[in-house]
Amino acid sequence: MRFVLRSREPRWLAPASVGVAVLLTLLLTAGPIRMAGSAPVAAFERYVVTPLTTPNGLAEVLLAATPLLFTGLAVAIAFRVGYYNIGAEGQFLAGAMATTAVALSLPDLPTVAALPVGLVAGALGGVAWAFLPAFLRRRAGIDEVVTTLLLNPVAVLLLQGLLNGPWRNPETGFPDSERFGSGYELPSLFGTRVHAGLLLGLVLVAVIAVVLLATPLGVRLRAAGQSPSAAEFSGVPVGLLQWRSALVSGALAGLGGASQVMGVQHQLTGSLAAGYGYTGVVVATLGGLSALGVLAVALLLGDVQVGAQNASIRLQLPSQMGGVLTSVLLLTVVAALSVRHYRLVRRTPRSAEPLRAGGG
Repeated sequence: MRFVLRSREPRWLAPASVGVAVLLTLLLTAGPIRMAGSAPVAAFERYVVTPLTTPNGLAEVLLAATPLLFTGLAVAIAFRVGYYNIGAEGQFLAGAMATTAVALSLPDLPTVAALPVGLVAGALGGVAWAFLPAFLRRRAGIDEVVTTLLLNPVAVLLLQGLLNGPWRNPETGFPDSERFGSGYELPSLFGTRVHAGLLLGLVLVAVIAVVLLATPLGVRLRAAGQSPSAAEFSGVPVGLLQWRSALVSGALAGLGGASQVMGVQHQLTGSLAAGYGYTGVVVATLGGLSALGVLAVALLLGDVQVGAQNASIRLQLPSQMGGVLTSVLLLTVVAALSVRHYRLVRRTPRSAEPLRAGGG
């Protein structure tokens, strides 16, 4: 038996591959959960089902999914065109810091001005952080995986420096900024902690989905990502598309940072460096680099995150078990989606060469 590349893939194959990956994830994580002292079925119920059974639990899932939605879209739009932006974490933090700079400088702006100013500042902060790697890739051909990744810890250090220095709260003395003026607080939805940043994320999902699926630009983006040399040969400006997509990606991640500080924390804190950008790579990959896929995976991971908190309290499971579940799911889905491009065929035995009659 050997693997050969499929000439065509059945439509059912991709969702079936994901389904197999999910089942495999359940099997692989059942052992560690059992070793931690809990029944796997009860744990999976707490991780996935329980958060969705109450209005408050559902609201917390939506709240946890919101930053992942922004960073997932940011990574997906860049990966789609062949620009591998691993720097959404730094761009997310840069957006939050830019919004904080505006909020602390102009604390008394009315809501009608403060909300757009804060969000635009966040987007521009993300663009600024994404600019250097994109410029180096376009002008010098330097690998963006390295440059975007290296800028992430720089953003964390800058965040810590600001919070321990000029932005330290003078009233409490803690390494947090002062609280923003009320004009910078995103409205809450349905009387819960869910905020209007979720609505902004859903609008972006719709816009990106339409652009990718129903416009000539979407066709060019897909062509640039799937076969850059062929796209260049057919007249698609691959380098320019990658440059623009990199900046759009930074803007989306920066918007996520702005949304988080304006909608949840209402100040800048060190807890913001929680790996939202790195998880965005997982979200984009599991979502197949599609806007709707990103939305679905962000909700799933938000569900698991809230469920992990619930399981750690009710079942005494380690809170890290949710991360284990997410990591195994990523590996199995990536493996399943990679294998689906191939099919097994039986090796055909080589025909035996006719024996030559020997003399003597």
